[in-house]
Amino acid sequence: MKKITMIKMKGCPYCAAAFKAIDAVKKNFAATELEVIDKYFQPDLAEKFTDYYYVPSMYVDGKKIYEAHPGESYEECLANVQKVFEAANE
Repeated sequence: MKKITMIKMKGCPYCAAAFKAIDAVKKNFAATELEVIDKYFQPDLAEKFTDYYYVPSMYVDGKKIYEAHPGESYEECLANVQKVFEAANE
């Protein structure tokens, strides 16, 4: 099992949607480790990830699997979060 790292930003509506999706998906992947880094409150940790522009961005063992985009629906977010958890459990 691989670790998931999520880059987020306080107050971000897309991050809120991602957390809702994580709650829905993690029931099937209960043992998956999730590290959450706030882009502004933990810049020293966030700066290790240089290949994203939007948040949330999610990585599996340092490889970006998902990056939200403006206008993204909850359904798109949920599908992408599912892919992240699947990648972490391959």
